[in-house]
Amino acid sequence: MTIKTIFLDRDGVINQEKKYLYKIEEFEFIEGVFDACLFFINEGFKIVVITNQSGIGRGYYSKKNYLRLTKWMIRKFKSKQIDILDVFHCPHSPEFNCQCRKPKPGMLLNAKDIYNIDMKNSWLIGDKEDDITAANNAGISNTILVKSGHRIDETKTSAKYILPSIQDSPDIITK
Repeated sequence: MTIKTIFLDRDGVINQEKKYLYKIEEFEFIEGVFDACLFFINEGFKIVVITNQSGIGRGYYSKKNYLRLTKWMIRKFKSKQIDILDVFHCPHSPEFNCQCRKPKPGMLLNAKDIYNIDMKNSWLIGDKEDDITAANNAGISNTILVKSGHRIDETKTSAKYILPSIQDSPDIITK
C-alpha cells in the first residue's frame, strides 16, 4: 500500500531562513508550522523533510552539528504530537554534481522507494524554485512555493500555488 506525503523543505518553510543554520539557539520556527503539520497528519499525510545542507560540504559546519539540530527539531515536532517520518539531506556543495541536491530529485525518489510514496497524491512545500523543480522531476505536481524564505519571482515559477507561508497551506491541501 502506498502512502501520501507532504514533503517539506526545511529552511524558509519550517524555520526562518538563516544562511548555513546549524545552531539550535538560532533556529526559529515559522509561525503556524505546527498547526499546519497537525492538519496534514489529520488529513492522512505523512511528513518528510528534504533539505539541501551545502554548509556541510563547504566546511561551515559538520554533519554532527547538522544531526544534533535535526534531532532537536524532530523532538520539538514530537512534543506537539507531530511525527516526522524521515529527514533527507544533501550535504554536497553545488559543484559536487550529485543526484541528491535539489533541483535534482534524488532525495524525493529515495524517499519514494523507501516508503512506497504515492507521488501523484503527495505535495511539496518549498521556498525556492529548485524545490519545485525537484518535485516536478520526481512526479509531484502538487506544489506550493512559500514567500517566507527566499525572494521569489512569481512570474517564473512552476509552482501550482504561491502562499505567504506554510501556515496558509491547509486552505489549499485537502484529502
